[in-house]
Amino acid sequence: MIKRLLLALVTTSLLIVHGVHATESPDTDMVLLTENFPPYNMAKNGKNFAQDENINGIATDIVREIFKRAQITYSLTLRFPWERIYKLTLEKPGYGVFVMARLPDREKLFKWVGPIGPDDWIMLAKADSKIKLDTLDDARKYKIGAYKGDAIAETLAKQGLNPIVVLRDQDNAKKLTSGQIDLWATGDPAGRYLARQDGVTGLKTVLRFNSAELYLALNKDVPDETVAKLQAALDQLRKEGVVDEIMARYL
Repeated sequence: MIKRLLLALVTTSLLIVHGVHATESPDTDMVLLTENFPPYNMAKNGKNFAQDENINGIATDIVREIFKRAQITYSLTLRFPWERIYKLTLEKPGYGVFVMARLPDREKLFKWVGPIGPDDWIMLAKADSKIKLDTLDDARKYKIGAYKGDAIAETLAKQGLNPIVVLRDQDNAKKLTSGQIDLWATGDPAGRYLARQDGVTGLKTVLRFNSAELYLALNKDVPDETVAKLQAALDQLRKEGVVDEIMARYL
């Protein structure tokens, strides 16, 4: 009888402690997704799937610090392709994806934390190319390579430039040097970094046609309080110079 009473008291105590703990810690685990997009996010083994500590890059390191400061737990997975992780974040509560360009047609689809870093949009050509562009419209007569599902590719398609898309942006580097495409529409610094990984150097910028900022995009059901905590943490990191320090490790 005494043993049963003690067991009941212990069980009740555990339930009370657990209940208090849950009340004091409203933030639950978030599921963060990313892709291979060097130097912002990348799998350490170079493959198209990685988890947690097997992922690094400018944005990855910044996001880790943001969540650490905000005291919000998370899991991190790098997957492929981009369209898949974009759709998952759009549909699933508690999900986030980075890094993403904050475009007008995406604005109301997500909640945003950032900016995390810059992403200028450029047209790259081979070192010996004679192509000269003054405006984006000048590129219409050329074969343009881009990354499927990316904001750059979507913007070019909307403007009628009909880019030839691939599932991995780095594939455009060799397509460019082999003459399969005339121009590569990509981000800076991401495009040059990807090209160097594939042994392609000496590409030249023939047009810089947009300056974008990259963000952590969160599912719309993520509480505003959580978004505010994450944004405040990022703002503090930037004020302390931590963001610049992280960028300097990779660039």
